[in-house]
Amino acid sequence: MAATPAIAALERAKIAHTVHRYAHDPRSEAYGAEAVAALAEELGVLDAQIFKTLVIELSGGKRPGLAVAVVPVPRKLSLKAAAAALGASKAAMAEAKAVTRTTGYVLGGVSPVGQRTVLPTVVDASAMEFERVLCSAGKRGLEIALAPADLVSVTRAVVAPIAL
Repeated sequence: MAATPAIAALERAKIAHTVHRYAHDPRSEAYGAEAVAALAEELGVLDAQIFKTLVIELSGGKRPGLAVAVVPVPRKLSLKAAAAALGASKAAMAEAKAVTRTTGYVLGGVSPVGQRTVLPTVVDASAMEFERVLCSAGKRGLEIALAPADLVSVTRAVVAPIAL
């Protein structure tokens, strides 16, 4: 049995991936930075290949409600660019309770894959520069590495420059 819904979803879709574990410090709230510090050197990847999953709330457009933005850990999300990519006029960060209730994941362990409710997703265009990217596997201390095209496919994401 798969360790998380994200891993199960990748296995069902027959998407090649690898799972990487690292020791999560329960006192840490810098989840992305913790993953970069633990995995970048060990796996020989650039910090920019490790992505964070941010849940945003869209308003003023075709699809108001929650959505997902996937951006490199070292960069910030342009809420304006993410909103535009998803057909909305505005975006704001979603409240933690709404994130957990909708995705089924806790903050720091939100995966763009295997969410309880499938949300519109945008992946930063920089992901396409790499052969492999890493993102949360749905649990703190657990990452999945996969081809960016597979990430886009399994999440039915749009690709756009959304990182600052």
